[in-house]
Amino acid sequence: MLHTVKWKIIGLVLAIILVFLLFGASVLFGYTNTTWQMVIQAYTAFDGSNEHIIIREARVPRAVAALLVGAALAGAGIIMQALTRNPMASPGILGVNAGGGFFIVAGVSFFSISSEKSYMWLAFAGAIIASIFVYVISSIGREGMTPLKLTLAGATTAALFSSFTSALLVIDERTLSDVLYWLAGSVEGKSLNLITSVLPFLITGFIVILFLGRALNVFAIGEDAAVGLGQNTVALKLLSLLVVVVLAGGAVAIAGPVGFVGLVIPHIARGLIGRDHRWIIPYCLVLGAILLLSADLGARFIAFPREVPVGVMTAIVGAPFFIYLARRELFLK
Repeated sequence: MLHTVKWKIIGLVLAIILVFLLFGASVLFGYTNTTWQMVIQAYTAFDGSNEHIIIREARVPRAVAALLVGAALAGAGIIMQALTRNPMASPGILGVNAGGGFFIVAGVSFFSISSEKSYMWLAFAGAIIASIFVYVISSIGREGMTPLKLTLAGATTAALFSSFTSALLVIDERTLSDVLYWLAGSVEGKSLNLITSVLPFLITGFIVILFLGRALNVFAIGEDAAVGLGQNTVALKLLSLLVVVVLAGGAVAIAGPVGFVGLVIPHIARGLIGRDHRWIIPYCLVLGAILLLSADLGARFIAFPREVPVGVMTAIVGAPFFIYLARRELFLK
């Protein structure tokens, strides 16, 4: 664990350097061989060659998408875990991703929506509905919302929206062909227009959560104690919920329902630097980008020359981790 401020800063700087290295690798490596010279020339002396087109239209948008989606999911995950005091909370586990995905599929199926900007608004709407649904269901009862009830409500919501999505895809084969690869979670083939549409929302979310660290540290000692110290916990919850919707909804709009990033990364960050959210949050953003960039690189070569969706790669890492957490929590109880 990095105990001192000096080592925390060094660790964060090294992680940021690794992000740049992985970003460069994402632009360079793939089915078509490219070089740094080609990358530079693609933006300074574009000649319309196949390599230049691939770099500008496929590789760079793909790397940007992986970086943003990884950071957004990890940021949403740490906020959800801190706010609910539930170590298994994440956008995927609590149904937020499934809600965003269902709304997009419904929009394509019922209204033949094909605009990428429309995908963004549908994803936000689905994330909001799913979040409210989970919160209401888990709050029913005398004891109110508990980590176990939240997890069960989230799992139920995720299954419900996933079943609705599957039903629409079975009924409408055209929709299935349009969104099948997207539903598996993929950053391949994303346009810069879509990314730039979502970017202002994601950047706003990143900035807001970087300033939530101190408030979350106070909230972590207990809600009653936080109120006693003068914290407006209702405002904190509403703001945090809004940030989760923006980050998770934006990630779903770009890449589909990529799972487990928001679950795994907060635990890795806490293992590295402790429980101070002023440090955990920036570490989560950087580590989330590292995880998804690495997963996307792996997705290109695990079945080369064919590619698998990046959501498959994150599931390979995240599913065993979720099982481990579930067993540990049950054992501790």
